[in-house]
Amino acid sequence: MDINHILQLPFTREGGWQQLRRERPSLNALILRVVLPLSLLPPVMLYYAIHHHGDALLAGLSARPWALIAPTLFSAELITFLIMGWLIHGVADAHRLRLSLRDAYFLAAMVPLPLWLSSLTLFVADLWFIVSGVLLALMLSCGLVYHGLQALAEREEDDIMVMSATYAVIAFGLMAWGVLLALVWAL
Repeated sequence: MDINHILQLPFTREGGWQQLRRERPSLNALILRVVLPLSLLPPVMLYYAIHHHGDALLAGLSARPWALIAPTLFSAELITFLIMGWLIHGVADAHRLRLSLRDAYFLAAMVPLPLWLSSLTLFVADLWFIVSGVLLALMLSCGLVYHGLQALAEREEDDIMVMSATYAVIAFGLMAWGVLLALVWAL
């Protein structure tokens, strides 16, 4: 798959999604090649940012127990992936969209890609740049949910159910993201 197809994923149900559907890796390969390495990125980048410019971002940030927070965040991300795959499948089913469990987990692995990659903004010691990167990643993730459900779920031509399912998945995803942030802040 080329970069043009990947860049189209948040914006259309054609092109990249159809190719991904044909070339979809097994769940084990998806976890080993995508979920594990990319879910390591946020904890590693947080650890890096804290030790290189933590107090420049927020006062007192470097005093927190980041050696405990980083592995806890990584574990929570993996658990969230497992829960979100199950949840996407259930939401699709509740909205009369035929989405296999394998496709639901495939979508659960694709949707957080922009969020995982947005952690690279932590190389820069500018809070507004980091927040902007995260907000852009959230918008791209929402596009991935919607267009991923359009492409992967068998449905009638009416997109109302796809939109409704998208809103439900995004709501649960934002709650999960909020729990992850609260977990980081609470430790």
